[in-house]
Amino acid sequence: MTKLTAASPIGIFDSGVGGLTVVRQIRALLPNEPLVYFGDTARVPYGTKSQPTIRKYAADDARLLLKYDPKLIVVACNTVSALALDVVKELADDIPVLGVIAAGARLAVEQSKIKRIGVIGTSATVNSGAYQSEIHRIEKNAFVFSKACPLFVPLAEEGLAAHDATKLIAKEYLTELLEANIDALVLGCTHYPILRGAIRETVGNSVTIIDSAEAIARDIKSTLTEKSLLNSSMPCVPLKLLVSDVPQRFKSIAEVFLGVELPDIELVEV
Repeated sequence: MTKLTAASPIGIFDSGVGGLTVVRQIRALLPNEPLVYFGDTARVPYGTKSQPTIRKYAADDARLLLKYDPKLIVVACNTVSALALDVVKELADDIPVLGVIAAGARLAVEQSKIKRIGVIGTSATVNSGAYQSEIHRIEKNAFVFSKACPLFVPLAEEGLAAHDATKLIAKEYLTELLEANIDALVLGCTHYPILRGAIRETVGNSVTIIDSAEAIARDIKSTLTEKSLLNSSMPCVPLKLLVSDVPQRFKSIAEVFLGVELPDIELVEV
């Protein structure tokens, strides 16, 4: 067993570029923390796959990150958080594992005034009922309205956040939730904040958008503080990015999204 230290990295994984929304929030809140991020770009999207396949991918991703001796693993994938968080926790053993669903559900209950909460996500996440279960665990009287938005992930991956097609698809997906009179909308996939502009334009200013990436960054800080693992030194290690396919394409999208020039992306096998 490797001894966890404050200098150890935080490991983060997702199916593609979506988890960079979590990376951005962690870097904003915890700029001293070394981060290792894996985007499984060869097998994106996860949300259309079967549960056994998702659980296998989760195990593959966790094993890859464990090679870097992380002090904490962040499952920045709602689909894995819904269907395979236990797989990651078992492999991680004594290393803390945080998923995005619990964080997002808690923030949604806190922010919703009338407890009418919309949830959008991949088909796998929505069909799992994980957000609905977690929201009801926190607030049993909440009304939850869910909608699968499978086209949002490829639109985000293709860099089409501001395209007219994205706005049309957002309207198609979200009108049903607006008719349910929601006052909070959970972005139940870490790709979706990339499309936040189109989503905001569709739902208007009366609906609070819940980004689980913001919530989980706070949970990470709390967990590391509790375990005396916060890195208090000045940042000296650049963000380490790993992908399973198309590193140059990933790098170009990531640089636009994070707003910084990035080192070369490492291509790895899973």
